[in-house]
Amino acid sequence: MKSFGFLSFGHYGAPASGYTAKDMLTQAIDLSVAADELGVNGAFFRVHHYARQAASPFPLLSAIAARTERIEVGTGVIDLRYENPYYFAEEAAALDLIADNRIALGISRGSPEPALRGWETFGYTGSTDPRGADIARAKFDQLLEAISGRPVAPADPAQFGPGQKLPIEPHSPGLMDRLWWGAGSRDTAVWAAQKGVNLMSSTLLTEATGQSFGDLQSEQIDLYRRAWKEAGHAHTPRVSVSRSVFPVVSEQDKQFYQLRQGQGADQIGVIDGHRSTFGRTYVGEPDELISELQNDAAVMSADSLMLTIPSQLGVEFNVHLLQSFAEHVAPALGWESNREGPTTGYDV
Repeated sequence: MKSFGFLSFGHYGAPASGYTAKDMLTQAIDLSVAADELGVNGAFFRVHHYARQAASPFPLLSAIAARTERIEVGTGVIDLRYENPYYFAEEAAALDLIADNRIALGISRGSPEPALRGWETFGYTGSTDPRGADIARAKFDQLLEAISGRPVAPADPAQFGPGQKLPIEPHSPGLMDRLWWGAGSRDTAVWAAQKGVNLMSSTLLTEATGQSFGDLQSEQIDLYRRAWKEAGHAHTPRVSVSRSVFPVVSEQDKQFYQLRQGQGADQIGVIDGHRSTFGRTYVGEPDELISELQNDAAVMSADSLMLTIPSQLGVEFNVHLLQSFAEHVAPALGWESNREGPTTGYDV
């Protein structure tokens, strides 16, 4: 593991709870600033629609990029069913240029949602798949084309002559290497490798074979890397996994995390019509966590680990969580802090 960051689902409660969408957004910025100062490598946010969670990501990512210096800023994941791929490419490139190439975008078909075929309400029709996977993958091809800088639109022949095409502008060189596909299955991981994008292995896998979540995910990663090699891509891909990890470094931690102790096993359930495996929650003292995470095959195979944080518990709590992991656990797993300088290339 070379890098670790946090993954926030951006929950905010019902209005009666007093925790509002504004609170969630401003606290996300404050937490990212603190994480940057700690040397944490990444600040990532889930994107959901029709829910009290983080939605359109670019305003939030822009604000974080403006307030930070080194930390990678991204998503995990954007639901491509709801996006115009060419406008998405414009926004992403502009933000990446402003942020000195610190933007890393996880993208996928998206997860089950409250709305019935909600992407159609956004104006994106034509899917014959109940889950909209067909339009998401078609849009992904368009997005890759646009972000790569290839011409996509016929030019006005009166200005450019016949047969000319124009690329999306602006173009941010290197952004293609910081695109990820969020994969929940082996087949999707192989497809992502063939497309030449990084792998963001999902917080759940749409498989339940009796193997541990870490072992299932490790096999997915192996298949991805094998397919990447077979595809002949020139650069080395990145692979991320996410885990809920709560280091116990004080008596207060011990008391607070008692309720989470019972979540220390993988869970099997049905989501989106698939029998699926959900990863366990890790709670314990640093030495215990180090041993358990070193025995998690996927954590040790991936080069990036994202801690799924309870963002609704506030900035102070989550800064303590990130600092505890950075000081007491991450170094033993091979973590490289971003404090030495700007994060560029693959050593984030």
